[in-house]
Formats: sequence, structure tokens, C-alpha cells
Amino acid sequence: MNKFDVVVIGAGAAGLFCAAEAGKRGRSVAVLDHAKKIGRKILMSGGGRCNFTNMYATHENYLCTNPHFCKSALSRYTQWDFISLVAEHGIAYHEKTLGQLFCDDSAADIVNLLVSECSKANVTITTRCEIQSVAKTESGFALSTSMGDYECESLVIATGGLSLPKLGATPFGYKIAEQFGIRVLPTRAGLVPFTLHEKDKEILAELSGVAIDTYASCNGTTFRENTLFTHRGLSGPAMLQISSFWHPGDTLHINAAPTFDVAESLAEAQLKNPDSLITTWLAKHFPKRVAATFCELNNWENKPVKQLNSREVSAIANFFEDWQIQPNGTEGYRTAEVTLGGVDTDELSSKTMMSKKVEQLFFIGEVVDVTGWLGGYNFQWAWSSGWAAAQYV
Repeated sequence: MNKFDVVVIGAGAAGLFCAAEAGKRGRSVAVLDHAKKIGRKILMSGGGRCNFTNMYATHENYLCTNPHFCKSALSRYTQWDFISLVAEHGIAYHEKTLGQLFCDDSAADIVNLLVSECSKANVTITTRCEIQSVAKTESGFALSTSMGDYECESLVIATGGLSLPKLGATPFGYKIAEQFGIRVLPTRAGLVPFTLHEKDKEILAELSGVAIDTYASCNGTTFRENTLFTHRGLSGPAMLQISSFWHPGDTLHINAAPTFDVAESLAEAQLKNPDSLITTWLAKHFPKRVAATFCELNNWENKPVKQLNSREVSAIANFFEDWQIQPNGTEGYRTAEVTLGGVDTDELSSKTMMSKKVEQLFFIGEVVDVTGWLGGYNFQWAWSSGWAAAQYV
């Protein structure tokens, strides 16, 4: 029988960080994970450089049924606390854009940081360990696993969501919650590319690999980032961001001309270059392929700009400033960066991350119904929620 004060299930960002912080308090801690390798999602994140936090992270950058839930953890262990830890480990990093911090070298630096912190705190990490059953006991929990039986006083579920199943994502955390009568909210893919209806896909596939600056809006939320056209649909930071606010059947509103007034620009072209074609005018503002494809999409006759009447100028301006497109769906968990929904925050203490129903059972990280924007916010939630639980396990 393996006896520990704390067992953490899940060797990802939240689980490893929680284990290290609990170990620092003198608790004996074991981390169990079914994968062959720890921190796989960390290693592939941020293009292999890990966008480990965001300088501007606040509770307002998170989606949650209870928008106040994440305030407590985020305010007690902040991005600046984690940035200090990164500096302490001598990891070189840089700001890419909008407060997003990335490792200069490799995401492996963050995994090594977590392993080092766990090692200092005498945490035992066991991989290739399948959890067969979890039961509540008088003194805590009893676990039956493929690597033997475990007993612990506190059990932390840090198994993540359903995104990126190839990296080992499973619904394990939700099943444990349900086993103990803890409500789990419906889940869906977040920070995920869109797929398009056949007609739109056929025309826009010509633009595969091209990115344009946009405002993307849906359900009252707007992001200013690049939109990338793919052979399947729409991706890029703007689309990933807005996907978390989109529901099937919703229409996306895209402003493809965020830096200039289309009607004004056309009026100027009519005065200064009246014989230039619409595609020539478009090519001054967009890649050539975009110019041709947008004409095709709207059935615009490629005529000299001087021949455009005010109604046609308005129609062109309206298209670029509020291009409306209804996605067919998303690429789903296969390519999603996060899972929306999960363990209902009303069932947990925002201070400790412990279940209100089951003493000493904790849920942290992505398994909880707290989802950050793109840009390091989800890692910050992993650090903050892991730290919060670690103070009480």
C-alpha cells in the first residue's frame, strides 16, 4: 500500500504545480498520470515555446458560469508570482504580443521548472499509471491503480479537459466528479478553428495560408487579431478567440478593414484613380488573392471604380466592415486548445478549490468550468488554481 498525504491525478501544468507547492508545505505528495510522459500539452503549447502566462491577466479574461469564481485564486497567485519563478530558474523569455510571454528556447524549460520544483519538494511522480477506482474512506481516499493501491488524505483532480485527445485527454475528471455527485456542466471545444459550409469553403479555400488583420465579433464580444484562411475554414488568433463565445447557428461578424474607412478610400480612388479596377483598389489594402476571392464571393463585377454608384460603394463598405459568415461548426476537440464547461464552480470553494460536498476532494485547472482567452491565460489559471488548492490539501 502506497500512503501519501496528497495524491494528485494528472501530471500537467496544474497538477505538477499544485504537487510542488503542497510538497513545500511538508506534505508527502504523489502525482499519478496515465501517459508515458509528463506535461505533454505544455511541450507542444505556443508552437513549442509555451505561452506560460499573460502580463495583463485578470478575472475578466476568463469564461465561467460564475464570472467571480476565479478572482480569489488569480489574486492570490498572480502572473507576477509565476514570472518571478521563471526568472528564478534562469529561463529566458519574451513578450510576443498583447502581454503574451513565451520561452525564448523551448517549452521544455517550463516542464523542467515544474520537475525541479517537485524534486525539491520530494514529490513522487509516477507515469503509465491507470486509475482503476477511487473510493472515499474515513480518513480520505483509497485508489486502485495499475501500479498498486494508494491511500491519501487529500485527492486533487488535475486531469484537464477533452481537448487534444491525441495527447491523452480523457473525461476521467468529469467521471470522478459525477461519481461523487458533483455537478458537471456541458462541455464543448474552445479556442478552436471554424469549419465552413461547402459553398463558402469552396470559394475561400483559394485563400488557404493567407492571414488578414480583423475585428471578429460574436455575442457581444470582439477581438482584434489576425484571421487565417485554411483549406477547412477559418483559423488564426481572432477566430480561436471568438470560437469560445460562438454557439452552433451563430453568425460571425468580421471587420476585415480595421485600419481604414472603406467608403472614404473608395471615394478617394474615384477622384484620384477613376480608371483603376476594383481589384486594383482592393490589392492596395489586401493580398492579391484576397482581392480576387472577395470579388468572387460577392459577385462583384471587376469594373473601374468610377463606375461604382453610391449604393455599390455602400455595399462594398458594408461587406468589409461587417462581413457576416455562419460557420458550419468547429474542428472540435481534435485541435481545440481548451475545453469549455466542466466541473461546476458552484460546487467548489473559490478559496481552496475543494468540493463543497466531499471533504478533501479538489479540482483544479482545465477540468473546472473556467476557461481563459488565448494568450497564456489558461496556464495562469493552472498555476493560480493549483497554488490555491496546494495551501489546503
